[in-house]
Amino acid sequence: MPDSTSIQVPNPAENTDNPSAPVTTGNVFNAMATYIQHASPGERAALARLNPDQALRPHEIAALARALLAAGLQPDTWRPATWQRWALIAHGMALAGHDGAGRLGSQLAQAGVAESRVTKLLTARADAFTQLLPRVLRLLASKGVRPNWHELGSLVLKESSTEREAAQHAEHIRLRIAGAYFSAQSQDKKAL
Repeated sequence: MPDSTSIQVPNPAENTDNPSAPVTTGNVFNAMATYIQHASPGERAALARLNPDQALRPHEIAALARALLAAGLQPDTWRPATWQRWALIAHGMALAGHDGAGRLGSQLAQAGVAESRVTKLLTARADAFTQLLPRVLRLLASKGVRPNWHELGSLVLKESSTEREAAQHAEHIRLRIAGAYFSAQSQDKKAL
C-alpha cells in the first residue's frame, strides 16, 4: 500500500497529457471535504479537536478512518507518519473547509494573513510546520476564507519528505503559494 509521499496529488495549474502517469487522487481532497462538511456534528468536532502531533484517541481514529475511507483511501497499511499527515489534513478541513477554486496564496492574502506569518509557514519544516498550520487555518476560518486543499494537502503530504522528488515538489508548492500571495498583495496595494 502506498505511503503518503507516493500518493500522487495533481497540481491544478498543471496539465498532464501523459497517459502513463499514475492515477491521481486530486478528488480525494474534494471527497474528504464533502464528507467532513456533511458529517455529523460529533464527527466534525472529533476531527476539529484532534491534535495530529499527539496520539489519536479512539473516537478520533474512527472519525479520521471514516473520512479517509469516504475519500477513497485505504489506510489499513499506512505507517504512523502517514496517518499523522492525513490527520492534519482532515483536522484542517474540519477547521476551515475547502475551496478548490482559488489559489492558496491569494486566499491567504484575502484573509489578511500577515506576510511574517505566511513566511514562517512556508519556511517551517516538520514539527514547526504542523504546529503553525492549524493556527493559520483558524485565522482563515475566522475571516471566512476556505483554503485550497489541492495545494495545501499536497504540501502537507510532501513536506519534510526524505525522498528527493517529493521534497522538490514541496518546494515547488511553497514557491507557488508565495507567488500567489505576493501577487495578490501587490494587486491589493495598487487598488488602494
